[in-house]
Amino acid sequence: MVDASMTADKAITLGHPSYVWRAGQERRFAMIAQHAQLQGARILDVGCGLGLYVQRFRDYSDAVYGVDVDPERVREASERLPNITQASAERLPYPDGMFDVVLSHEVLEHVPDDQAAVHEALRVLKPGGRLVVFVPNRLYPFETHGAYWGGRYHFGNIPLVNWLPNALRNRLCPHVRAYTHRGLRRLFAGQPGRIVAERTIYAGYDNIVARWPRLGGALRTCTYALERTPLQAFGLSHFLVFERD
Repeated sequence: MVDASMTADKAITLGHPSYVWRAGQERRFAMIAQHAQLQGARILDVGCGLGLYVQRFRDYSDAVYGVDVDPERVREASERLPNITQASAERLPYPDGMFDVVLSHEVLEHVPDDQAAVHEALRVLKPGGRLVVFVPNRLYPFETHGAYWGGRYHFGNIPLVNWLPNALRNRLCPHVRAYTHRGLRRLFAGQPGRIVAERTIYAGYDNIVARWPRLGGALRTCTYALERTPLQAFGLSHFLVFERD
């Protein structure tokens, strides 16, 4: 029997995996496909969770691999998919230059050492290969991973936490990072390669669309339009593509 408190703690520290493939994921996948050659490529999803992106990548290639630190997610994903392995992002069990594409989708904010995780992702990339990264945006008005105060964890979207000074924000959210534009770029400083794409994107509002289609649709239309304005800076996530030399 799984201890409920252990399950809750794991969800806090590792985040919730995607359980259903919906419009928000499909939009992000289209962004990946726009900036990385997927057809016949050897692809790695670092922090693959239940394998939804691995499954989608397999529409383009049979050489798709996934790793996750959580043995339960690895076991469940392995029931449907090949090449799923338990491993941390900081110690990938693959040789140098094995992959054409590496995906890190909302993972770096959870790992103990995000700099080491980026270094490992680039190590296993072939020259000319591309690392695709999504991470939370520090300027987004809500912290979507919950926060701690009053001696306990509070689940949900907590307003304005990410706008607090670092010392206070890190006390409330010691379990997860959020990145500024400059902070994300700092992870790649001195790495062998170049940033070939970078932007900020808004949420897909899939849960809202499922419950209130008109409201969700209006939110999508409005916020996706903001991505073409300076207000893009307040989007949910950073999207960055780095090409290894």
